[in-house]
Amino acid sequence: MDKLIKREIEDSIRKHLNTGKTIVLYGARQVGKTTLLQQIFGKDIPNDDILWLNGDSDSTLQLFEVTSAKAYEPLFARFKTVIIDEAQRIPNIGLKLKVLHDNFGKTTQFVVTGSSSFDLANKIVEPMTGRTWTYWLPSLSVRELSDYYGPFDVMTNLDNRLIYGTYPGVVTDMTNAQETLNELATSNLYRDVLTYGEIIKTDKLRNILEALALQVGNQVNMTELASLVELDRKTVDKYISLLEQSFVIFRLRSYSKNMRNELKFAQKIYFYDVGIRNALIQDYTPIGFRSDVGALFENYIVAELKKKYQHNNIFFWRNNHQQEIDFIVRENGRLYTFEAKYNEKKKARIPGVFEREYHPASYTVINRENYWRVLGE
Repeated sequence: MDKLIKREIEDSIRKHLNTGKTIVLYGARQVGKTTLLQQIFGKDIPNDDILWLNGDSDSTLQLFEVTSAKAYEPLFARFKTVIIDEAQRIPNIGLKLKVLHDNFGKTTQFVVTGSSSFDLANKIVEPMTGRTWTYWLPSLSVRELSDYYGPFDVMTNLDNRLIYGTYPGVVTDMTNAQETLNELATSNLYRDVLTYGEIIKTDKLRNILEALALQVGNQVNMTELASLVELDRKTVDKYISLLEQSFVIFRLRSYSKNMRNELKFAQKIYFYDVGIRNALIQDYTPIGFRSDVGALFENYIVAELKKKYQHNNIFFWRNNHQQEIDFIVRENGRLYTFEAKYNEKKKARIPGVFEREYHPASYTVINRENYWRVLGE
């Protein structure tokens, strides 16, 4: 197919163009941010109406050495659209965007992308309050894959997705999937953590990621993790927070209403893409020969739930009697509960104590037979 895979947020971005706000697009490196913008604004570069800049470029950094509307005017004001890729690399980008937006935003549409949360280095949120439309672009979702390749392809390719994930460069070139993932899983994926997080011991960062990859689906004991990688707990907490801000991993916290036997402060840590997880431990073994299929499927499903619901109100639940629910989505004051079971023959039932106390709106068991329908709705 020659056409590009359409991303779900494309229509929303188009709707918000030229409405007086800056478009901010977050997402890990290589998830397709630049490709999405090329699809919206066109691939023909240079374009007299569009200025494309890249924060990884020294020439772009030189343009932003000053923070002055007077200095910016001859550089930016004549363009209808200014796009800044990897803007988190530009020092004090939040303040500089504010100057650009406030002085030229009525006639110029500013669009910035970042492979990390801008708070990691540049504090964009406070200077740009009320001035942005903000989007998160993850790796390809079940719905995007289904729209492009068709439901049958999605149904029959689950095992490949559990091994190689859904980065665009992997999905569209399975022949070189391992090489692509191996390249992604190097420091390139978390370059901003190394740059802005003041991290010197890169081997320790790698050790943390590998340890988390082997603990997917289990509760993470931070003290034990710190001991395993030979760092203090405070440092491990910092590293994990930075990896979250770079869209490599995310935490799931336990849901609790302060019932006596609930786990109130437990947490699990998952990867945004299971392909990255497998690359970190260098395990591309086919599904039929793996012992971690359940954990892989669980990680894949919760990552898809995050894509579908586009917010952080996702939890797990467990009590001291070992009763648990894999995932809880809280939306509009209601709870939607999910259990992830790769094998469709495995049965699951919602714990009675949870149902009586919380009255969830639904309980859905997601397995390899129905996952594409549940997540593609």
